[in-house]
Parts: sequence; C-alpha cells; structure tokens
Amino acid sequence: MGSYGLFSKVQKESSSVGFFPHFRKHKVIHKAADDSRDAHPTESKPDIGERPGERSSFPSSAGHLFFEYLVVVSLKKNAKGDYEPKITYQFPKRENLMRGQREEEERLLQAIPLFCFPDGNEWAPLTEFNSETFSFVLTNVDGSRKIGYCRRLLPSGRGARLPEVYCIVSCLGCFGLFSKILDEVEKRRQISAAVIYPFMQGLRESPFPAPGKTVTIKSFIPDSGTEHIELTRPLDSHLEHVEFQALFQCLSPEKILQIFASAVLERRIVFLAEELSSLSKCIHAAAALLYPFTWAHTYIPVVPEQLLSTVCCPTPFMVGIQKRYLDEVQEQPMEEVLLVDLCKGKFLKLVGDEEEILPAKLQSEMLSSLPMMNNNVQTSEELNTRVSDAFVQFFVKTIGHYPAHIKWGKNGQGSFQERSFCKALTSKTNRKFLKKFVKTQMFSLFIQEAERNKRSVEGYFQKRLNEYEEQKKQRRLS
Repeated sequence: MGSYGLFSKVQKESSSVGFFPHFRKHKVIHKAADDSRDAHPTESKPDIGERPGERSSFPSSAGHLFFEYLVVVSLKKNAKGDYEPKITYQFPKRENLMRGQREEEERLLQAIPLFCFPDGNEWAPLTEFNSETFSFVLTNVDGSRKIGYCRRLLPSGRGARLPEVYCIVSCLGCFGLFSKILDEVEKRRQISAAVIYPFMQGLRESPFPAPGKTVTIKSFIPDSGTEHIELTRPLDSHLEHVEFQALFQCLSPEKILQIFASAVLERRIVFLAEELSSLSKCIHAAAALLYPFTWAHTYIPVVPEQLLSTVCCPTPFMVGIQKRYLDEVQEQPMEEVLLVDLCKGKFLKLVGDEEEILPAKLQSEMLSSLPMMNNNVQTSEELNTRVSDAFVQFFVKTIGHYPAHIKWGKNGQGSFQERSFCKALTSKTNRKFLKKFVKTQMFSLFIQEAERNKRSVEGYFQKRLNEYEEQKKQRRLS
C-alpha cells in the first residue's frame, strides 16, 4: 500500500480530510522516482535562524503562543455499546473564524481522538490507573505540523471510572517543557477540572521563551494560594524535543547504533513497547540521533490500532506500536524491516547487515563516546548533550566537508558537486558509506537548503564543523 492508501485510511478512521499522522513528503533530487507516490508533495523550507542545510524537526519560535488548543478526550459509548474517544472540552473556543480556518480546525479536532486512545476501544471503568505521557504529530496537506502532548489519567472520584486524556496541541517542539505543563494540569485535575483552565489561560497569555530563558506563570489553587510556576527552555534548542535516557534504558549502545544505521539509510523501523510513554520517548530519541538531518518519511510515535497496516508500507517509515499487537504486526507482509522490542532490549527482526552499514572505525569511536546507563552522568541534560555530540561528530567526520563542494553561480545559487564530495574522503570505508548516504532523501533535502543560501546564521552543527576544522589546523601546525 502506497502513501496515498495510508492517507485514505487515516481519513476514513478519523473522518478527517487534511490532517494525517506524520507522513512527510518532499520534492527531492536523488529520488525523483518516488514523487509519483506523493499524495501531497511539499517542499520543506528552513526555519528562521537555521543555517542552510541544518534542519530542525520542530520550529524554534520564541515569542509565539505556547499552544493552540487544550482538549479533553473522554471515552463515550457508541450505538454498538463500544467505548469511543470523543472530545468533551476544547479551550479556547475560537470564534469568528474564516471558512478555511474553521474547516482546518474541524479536521484537526476530528483527527485528535484516535491518537489520544490509540489502543482500541476495549476499555472498562477502573479504580486504579498509572497516568501516561505521550505525544503524536499530525501533518497538514501544506506541510505544517501540529504536535499533540498528551497526559492520560484517571480523574479523581469514587468507584470505577474511565481514564481521560488532556491533550495540548502546539506547533512548538519542546517535550520536556510540555511534560512539566502536563504535570501541572494533572495536579489541578485531581482537585477540580475547573482549576485547570485559569492556569491554561495564563499560559496562553505568556510568550514562549527563547532558548535558555524562563517564563513564570502565576496560578491560584484553592487551599494553597497563588503558585509561581517556572518554565525554562533548554539552552541548546536542538535538544529540547528529546530525552535520550529513555532509549538508553531500553537498549544497549550497540543496538542503538544499529538503529541509527538503519535510520541513516532510511529503512523501515518498528518500535514495540507496552507503555505509550516509552514508545513516544524512544521514537523521538531515535529520530533526534539524525541531527542535523531530519527523518523525512512516515513517522508515527504511537500507531493507533486501526492503522496497524502501516507496517505494510513499501516506503520508509519509523513507527511505534504497542506490544499487545505484536502478533498482528508479525502477520503483516513486512519487507526488510528492523523490529525493535524495547521491553526486552532486543531485535525481533533484522535485515541482516545493520552492523556493517557504518564505517567500523567511526562505529568504534562512537561506542567509546556513548555513555552506559551506570556511568556517572548526573542529569538528563548532560546525557542528552553527550549522546548528541557523539552522533554529531559522526556527521562532522563524514559530511562536514560539504561546503567546499558547493559551486556558487553569479546569481547566488549553489550547485552541489556530489562526485568530488564523495571522492574527497581518504578512507575507503567512509567513501563506501557516503556513496549510499548521498542517495537518501534526508541528504538531498539538506543539500537543497544549503544550495539556496551561501551565508546564514550559524547553527549548532556549523559550530561543531568549525571546531573540528580548527582542531585539524592545529594538528597540522604542531
């Protein structure tokens, strides 16, 4: 089933046209043959403040609103007697919308419930339930994205009751920060739902902080008085949407490298876990390993039960599936897929060459740089930085020479010289890897953006390139 079939299935299940789980498509240079499969091709543009060729998975928008909507999704019985997720509250209620805006809002709100309860309709009232935090990404036909940050919890009360989901919809990617906001939402929900909305109104009226900056929200809680809640963005904005600790708690560094290798060549990867939060965190972490590149294909952190046939897609994908559906997944006709069991820390299915994709010397260097979970890495931020640096250095050493192989015309348009770029590496194993990597869609998009602008604001990756070049210069002089 091609990408159009996947679009149709999402439309059918969510009664929606326009918003889809993250099936991201672009016009490319090296993969022109794939264009015929694209139901809604869009051309990606760099965010303001990024260096050409340095892509970010999520916008970095200081001063923007924290969120667009807060919705509550509850389980309601349908005509068949089954529980079905429905939006029971929306904040804010937007009025005086233009027709196109109203239709877009309706499509978005119709798509959300399916991803708040991706594990089917077999629910029953409960007396105990551990709250879960997870997220999903929806992509509009114009390429714009909405991120749903979810907290599924059991509301306070007596007797058995059904869980509900508080979902914050935003175009901004900052998972750690939104997780803290959801903590505040859950704390207030255990008092009264009515206490949530003044807090969210205060949040909505506050500007999204710049990297490294803090915004303080005042919020009144009955019997506690006024609280001051500080929300701080990480200084390194390229790491604010990821938590590598979750991935390293589930998998060994060797297996993480094999996942990275599969992702770099844009293969099909399925993650399995019992908990929605584990799936969500681990798949976001795996995608973040690709920085400064961006996964440009089907990307669904938690696949709803109705969309399990996604794993039949012949194009690349990175998806998360609850382990309860393992038998159904294995019954699907999957081709060349890496099936990752996060619960047991092992692979259930491999292509077979995962250990041979990356150059051996660089693999060894990365393994020595990656932390083991019993090492004395003090904080999540320190772990994120250490892990990210190991993978960034891999790209610095393999593709860091790309600026020297862009010829610039008088009109300011660049032209990438692929052949000389690949030949420039002295290592035969590095050249072998590079010849495969330059054919990927993520590399094509990276280079397309680099060719558009000769000068731009330096980003994190460019800083690492500059440091590496300076180190090589110092070694030559010594």
